[in-house]
Amino acid sequence: MKSKEDALVVFQGKNIRRAWFNDEWWFVATDIIGVLTESKDTSGYLKDMRRRDEGFAIGWGQIATPLAIPTVGGKQRMNCVSTKGAFRLIQSIPSKKAEPFKQWLAKVGYERVQEIENPELAQDRVKEYYELKGYPKDWIDKRMRGIAIRQELTDEWKQRDVKEQKDFGILTNEIAKATFNKSVEEYKELKDLKRKNQNLRDNMTDWELILTMVGEKATTDITTSKDSRGFEECKDSAVEGGTIAKNTRKEIERKTGKSLVSKKNYFDLTGEKKLIKDRTK
Repeated sequence: MKSKEDALVVFQGKNIRRAWFNDEWWFVATDIIGVLTESKDTSGYLKDMRRRDEGFAIGWGQIATPLAIPTVGGKQRMNCVSTKGAFRLIQSIPSKKAEPFKQWLAKVGYERVQEIENPELAQDRVKEYYELKGYPKDWIDKRMRGIAIRQELTDEWKQRDVKEQKDFGILTNEIAKATFNKSVEEYKELKDLKRKNQNLRDNMTDWELILTMVGEKATTDITTSKDSRGFEECKDSAVEGGTIAKNTRKEIERKTGKSLVSKKNYFDLTGEKKLIKDRTK
């Protein structure tokens, strides 16, 4: 198995080298240019692009990062771009091969505007994304309901003087610890989720999703009924809400003789390891 640094992406029969940096993949800029243009001097082409596109040139320091990439002569530092940076790079390439990507980006932008005008469209597309990843329909229904309950809870927190994203994370941890006796990070470790951008809830079993919903819904209702204000009072309500979910979990475990805290993750949920095989290289 190749290391992350040696991993390649095969696109249109050509290799695009990449490196793992800041919890995401970064791609060699000149490799992308080589795929989407007929240029034999990709480094020169990139320089011409930066001269030609003023906005691209000004923002180049935020778009590209020099990273160590394996070459025939050993590792060399090469300009790499994140997925977001790759899209910006493609926008600046005046090539017929780049045109399908530009059209796709325009389509995604148009869909985003549609979703702002009609949020139900966003929900439908999220369902489609999960289906494409191989999740079963009944799991998707629970996941979507969980998203709605989570949104209701965070909206309630915002109205009660909890504004900082880090505070949301702390309160969420309190619910998780009360419900499962594990913090979010400890739960991700249990499920062998090693990257920060891997969503714990996308790797939960049915019961884990249900108990998460119970904890967050109970927290919302307790917060409202007690009129909790500020971080500390909302934290107390979060613990109480998680405790209700914990009691539910323990009663089910007592009746079934099985733990509902599971090591199972995305692979086990979908049964389609091949769908994300490349992510585990």
